[in-house]
Amino acid sequence: MTRRHGYALLTAIVALIVVVSAAIYAGIASGTGRLTAPAAGRAPGHSAAPVSSGTWVATWATSPAAAEPGTAINGMAGRSVRNVVHTSVAGTSARITLSNLYGQAPLNVTHASIAVAAGDATAAAATRTMRRLTFAGARSVVVPAGGQVTSDSVRIAVPRGGDVLVTTYAPTSSGPVTYHPHARQISYVAQGDRTEDVTGTPYTERTSVWRYLTSLDVLSDEAEGTVVVLGDSITDGVTATVSADRRWTDVLSGRLWAAVEDGRDVPRYSVVNEGISGNQVLADGLGRPSDNPSGLSRFERDVLERTGAKVVVIDLGINDILRNPRLADPQRITGGLRTLVTRAHARGLKVVGATLMPFEGHRGYTPARDAVRQQVNAEIRSGQVFDAVVDFDRALRDPYAPRRLRGDYDSGDHLHPSDLGYREMAEVFELKLLRKAGQAQL
Repeated sequence: MTRRHGYALLTAIVALIVVVSAAIYAGIASGTGRLTAPAAGRAPGHSAAPVSSGTWVATWATSPAAAEPGTAINGMAGRSVRNVVHTSVAGTSARITLSNLYGQAPLNVTHASIAVAAGDATAAAATRTMRRLTFAGARSVVVPAGGQVTSDSVRIAVPRGGDVLVTTYAPTSSGPVTYHPHARQISYVAQGDRTEDVTGTPYTERTSVWRYLTSLDVLSDEAEGTVVVLGDSITDGVTATVSADRRWTDVLSGRLWAAVEDGRDVPRYSVVNEGISGNQVLADGLGRPSDNPSGLSRFERDVLERTGAKVVVIDLGINDILRNPRLADPQRITGGLRTLVTRAHARGLKVVGATLMPFEGHRGYTPARDAVRQQVNAEIRSGQVFDAVVDFDRALRDPYAPRRLRGDYDSGDHLHPSDLGYREMAEVFELKLLRKAGQAQL
């Protein structure tokens, strides 16, 4: 071989290495952590390689809370489940996580899709936004009983503050359906495989729960992290107007991004809601796995594993007081909260905690229980529990009857806020508390 031919061969080999390396880098940068091949039979335009710039964050999330009653035999077999979720930040690519935590058999999802909703309160998709989802390159995926799976990323323009449709179809039952019962959002169900239907017409069944879906992540060029809010029914927003996005976490997200656009010195974070109605710091619900797992039990899953988590806000403790058959020990409650903070610090997360709001007039109220709440609040206000504190108690209590919610902030059950009360919770939350600096020495 001549020297000239040798140089030519060497140049060709180097060029081949560069091309292969670029392909590997693109696969990793997509956020899937692996190369994904096109699924067989994929329709043109349904998917495309995601862009590689931006930060992966959670734009929406919810906690798998229980097994849905009445689904033990047939589950959602033979029906398309179209979950409607509301985003907190925009993105250029997306991926979802499906949970079969409470299933008793593998969940065989043969078809899944994502689309931007055509508007509010609709199962119809916006024009040209329907995308087929794949899992390790395949159209179908089996979610093991007790397990979860994350899809490949797909390129789609996800708007901030908009509704997204995530649809799954499973032809056979997996036993009880893993769900979140208090969505405060109308979703839809259709008979048969209508996964990529864009009209919404077949989706004649309405539902107020989320099924299987537990997170929607986006590759965002505007966000740099995620705020995870861990709470109970007050965070879950059980009395907020349905499909109006008036939970206090929704309002907080809106305030945060309005401040960003105003040029204020605040972090560019998404906000996701990990509230479960009835949730406690210490005690799990019944069953194996437990329905309504405690804050301590679910902290790893719902907070530490959430994509892009930077700050956690904790508003828990009132159910430890209300649901305890005996008088709750305030030291045990604050001890549990400190344990959560320690675990968050070990992962580098800042923790903002909330005081417990008044509940006189509620059927579970007693002066002794309120005394426990006051002791917990005193410890929280002392600065010995959390890195920073938001005082919901002071903000929402009646100034003339401080053991009660102010009348216009009360939904009527004397425990949960009204829409106005939820707004006030978000308004008194100082956005500077979300700056990821300073951790208390506990």
